[in-house]
Amino acid sequence: MFVRDRMTPDPVTIQQDASITSLVALMRDRKLKKLPVMDGEKLVGIVTDKDVERFSPSEATTLSVFELNYLLSKSRVRDAMSKTVYTCSPDTFVEDAAVLMRENGINCLPVLDGGKLVGIVTDSDLFDSLIELLGGRTASHRFVIRVDDVPGVLAKLASIVCGMGANISHMARYDTADGSTEMLIKTSQNVDSSDIRNAFEEAGFTVLSAEK
Repeated sequence: MFVRDRMTPDPVTIQQDASITSLVALMRDRKLKKLPVMDGEKLVGIVTDKDVERFSPSEATTLSVFELNYLLSKSRVRDAMSKTVYTCSPDTFVEDAAVLMRENGINCLPVLDGGKLVGIVTDSDLFDSLIELLGGRTASHRFVIRVDDVPGVLAKLASIVCGMGANISHMARYDTADGSTEMLIKTSQNVDSSDIRNAFEEAGFTVLSAEK
């Protein structure tokens, strides 16, 4: 799955010379928590609601409301934005985007195509990708099976499901904390889950969980 399949195209942006008050109003009106910051057509930063909170004077300030509003009206987005911006392209794999976000402690990536901003992808978009990849909203039988990490194990599991007249809708492999390997397999519901489980166990597999 590529970022282009999950990103929000043509995201709302703000110019770096815009006032902080206009930024706050835009975020409030559009219910946004992050905005790419532009200098004309060029991406130069990103600003979040957290950046605005850090930039705004604390509640302990002695400034009046009028003085605060004046200060914020004179302050510019460039004063609050983060100038270090991690980006990706529309052809980036979603898992690579997730690694980039996780390793750098960020929750969104502007998407550039030939230097032009074409979208933005967020951690929520990646959560949706995970749900889709694992069939979180798909009606299915769900099995968790302990397997040996050897060639041919996937073919054997698929052959068992096929032999039962069912279809695999989703599959994932992962390593556990104790070093063992487990498979998540989701199958169509046209065959009883207990029959599929018995077939797995008769073939020598340990079925850790079987859910309708």
